[in-house]
Amino acid sequence: MPKGNLSHNLCAMEADYIRKKIIQFLLNIDQIEFNNKIPTDEKLIKEFENIDTIGLYIHIPFCDQICPYCPYNKEVFREASARQYVKALQTEIDRYAIIAGNTPVTTFYIGGGTPTSILDFGLEEILNHVYKRFNMQCTTHIESHPNHLSKKNLKKIKDLGVEYLSVGVEALQDQHLESLKRYYTVEKAKRSIRDAMDIGFKCVNMDFMFDLPGQTDLEIEQAAKQIVALNVDQIATYPLFNFEYAHMKQSYRKKRRKIPTMFRRRKLLKILESHFYPAEYDRSSVWAFTKKRVDKYCSVTVPTYIGLGASGSSYLNGLFSVNTFRVRDYTEAIQRKQLPIAVSIDLSPEMQKLGWLYWRFYETKFKASDFEKRFGKTIEDSFGKYLKALKYVGFLKRNNDRIQLTDNGSYWIHAFEDFFSISYINNLWGQLRKEPWPKSIIV
Repeated sequence: MPKGNLSHNLCAMEADYIRKKIIQFLLNIDQIEFNNKIPTDEKLIKEFENIDTIGLYIHIPFCDQICPYCPYNKEVFREASARQYVKALQTEIDRYAIIAGNTPVTTFYIGGGTPTSILDFGLEEILNHVYKRFNMQCTTHIESHPNHLSKKNLKKIKDLGVEYLSVGVEALQDQHLESLKRYYTVEKAKRSIRDAMDIGFKCVNMDFMFDLPGQTDLEIEQAAKQIVALNVDQIATYPLFNFEYAHMKQSYRKKRRKIPTMFRRRKLLKILESHFYPAEYDRSSVWAFTKKRVDKYCSVTVPTYIGLGASGSSYLNGLFSVNTFRVRDYTEAIQRKQLPIAVSIDLSPEMQKLGWLYWRFYETKFKASDFEKRFGKTIEDSFGKYLKALKYVGFLKRNNDRIQLTDNGSYWIHAFEDFFSISYINNLWGQLRKEPWPKSIIV
């Protein structure tokens, strides 16, 4: 075995050991195991007895081409497959609408893949069906690709009732767009942002990646200035994460490229912060910055949610489930009148509390009283000593009921969370990409 591979394997084993010990300490279990167990409709309906509001996520797994860095479930767009998928998705919507009953949906997010890849092939039918079947108390947030955003298509999207649009720009130097296999120019991407802003969405979000191979501090500075000049409503900045099954990570290992450290990522994020804050942006999540007085573009923000479509995941207080990934297996399960759930796990009270706190930390600010409303005890009872420690080192501020992470806290707490979540995704999603119906997955 080459020396580099041996070193990598030893580091991975040490990291797995540390994760296991921390999980044992926090959850009093040896491992987290998902099983191929499909909950009954009766069990799902019972979960909704203690749910006041729900989020809704719909996954569109189609793209014009496959980007080498992307960890999400996707396949190349084909019209016949897309139309069959849309039909199956409507059937799944019908089933969950009965399960959810009249529970208000307060967050609705469509992601992918690239949802706008089916703009003319079923997106309107999906939206109409959702608003017909669920108790919708919110507007629509949707992801898009610069190549799809002609003025004509932007009008179509707006006419569908979409008011929150995210544009996956990803880079603002042409050489980085090329390395990411994003087939458009910087000028075209900027034009799509300007056109989207002009048409009157409530919030236009721009995705921007940093910590790219060969990316310099100066290039980050230049990009930050371009973003500020665009005056976009929101900017979601995130580093190039290291997913084992993504092609770009595999090419790193083959070429023995050094993956930049967490400290370099913090340095690059500070550069972006130094430009965004003076330009009247506030931090709205770990990675996102939103213009003041603008309602933010976001994914699902409520603690409980339904995820529909291939690879959609649902969190219903005591139950977490994940749909099968492959489009063909998903549609065939729906045709068999079967829920397309591949694996699920019953969540202990400790898991539920940690999951709740994970996502509130991701949002960087929350009310302590919301924890008590959800779990019937104060947040101090469960996490008081940890919150005190985080406050002591300057990672969070407490003002009566309000808890808010500092910039350093947002980054370093999330870096610690990623120590678990990246491994969790690599194991869970990596296995589901290989097997449509695995018997069990240990994460």
